Amino acid sequence: MRKRNRQRILENILVEDYAAEGKSLARVDGKVVFITDAVPGDRVNVLLSKNKKDWAEGRAVKILDLAAERMEPFCIHFGICGGCQWQMLPYNKQLEYKEKQVKETLSRIGKVNLNDFRPIIGADYTRYYRNKMEYTFGNKRFLLPHELADDKISAITNVAGFHAKGYFDKLVDITECHLQQEPTNRIRNLIRDYAINNNISFYDIRNKVGFLRNLQLRICRTGEIMANLVVRENNEDILMPLLKFIHESFPEITTLLYTINGKANDSIHDLEPQVYSGKGYVIEKLEGLDFKIGPKSFFQTNTGQAEKLYQEVRKFAGLSGSEVVYDLYCGTGSIGLFCSKGAKKIIGVEVIQEAVEDAQVNAELNGIQHAEFFSGDVSEICTPGFFASNGRPDIVITDPPRAGMSPALVEQLLNMESPVVIYVSCNPATQARDLNMMMAKYDVEAVQPVDMFPHTHHIENIVKLRLKV
Repeated sequence: MRKRNRQRILENILVEDYAAEGKSLARVDGKVVFITDAVPGDRVNVLLSKNKKDWAEGRAVKILDLAAERMEPFCIHFGICGGCQWQMLPYNKQLEYKEKQVKETLSRIGKVNLNDFRPIIGADYTRYYRNKMEYTFGNKRFLLPHELADDKISAITNVAGFHAKGYFDKLVDITECHLQQEPTNRIRNLIRDYAINNNISFYDIRNKVGFLRNLQLRICRTGEIMANLVVRENNEDILMPLLKFIHESFPEITTLLYTINGKANDSIHDLEPQVYSGKGYVIEKLEGLDFKIGPKSFFQTNTGQAEKLYQEVRKFAGLSGSEVVYDLYCGTGSIGLFCSKGAKKIIGVEVIQEAVEDAQVNAELNGIQHAEFFSGDVSEICTPGFFASNGRPDIVITDPPRAGMSPALVEQLLNMESPVVIYVSCNPATQARDLNMMMAKYDVEAVQPVDMFPHTHHIENIVKLRLKV
């Protein structure tokens, strides 16, 4: 191993193991180096971004020898758009690393007993598994290294796709994405071509000008398709012919909407999508349940794996028909409603009012009358008085965002002493932190990781806790 450029580049480094969050690691002179853009078994040169006494971080800038387990990525955009970080790994190896990440994180941060750690549940489909995609239109294309030296190639080009890895203002012009089934690629590409041919401006994120901004597509297993076109201004001379073109070109779109977004950010949670055609929503199915999904609804983006995830939660709950179940951070009520058949009562709590309204509609849609949903901050609503009014929980299911549960909510759960708590998380690190606090009164009974997003380093994990006797 040689070091050069004032310790900024480490040369000829053997990547030894997987760390977490898509990073691998090597050990150099007793120091742990966390490395992106490499996998265990690679031999690489590493450009350091951080260099501390005991550890360092960096990215592989040159791969000298490839790991034996590497495979050829199937997407032509791999490594540029940043959407699928692990296509170069066989799927069984991805699952191995994800399972290892959960084990090590729960043990190291949470000090969790892993006596009943169950093998990770993989996906039946590793391509075309997303029911929702969001594409961005912009006027700056990310140039590949070999294009930078060519004066004939300009980055100022109208494109449709994803943000390039590490850039907020440059897009990868996507021709084919393997994350969602057709007609997703045909819709995106045809809208882009129509806009270019008709001189419709694409959004400039730096200068906040340009007409075409985003396209949201949701394709359900029921066959229903929802498209929401997001534009910067309500210019009907441009917008209406474009919507007509989309409607006529893709009769399979069952609901076509448009949203006017003149803000600096892309969020539409505070905007009102308008219906151009169709009923304004789609219906998705989980087992025998129907779920109404609007353009602003939250719903798990991998329907097949969501079904498996909820089935495992239901198994952990072991419902007999007499239990009061609290579904915290309930979103549109999917987990609670999925478990409702075996419960006496479902109480859902969610901060987003529109999601609560969707949950109520979904309960009515499925004839579920023993479920109630409340809007507000979970840690503020879940007080002793709230539990007293709605019934002491026999089972608490909590599925917080990546930041995990607030200390106030953990304290409330400890005080309430529900016999069983089932903790669903998309971030094992914050889950482990919360579990460490919960173990003041609870034992970890079982752990079940589930892979929701093949070819990425993201992982979902379920932990069942039981009140100590």
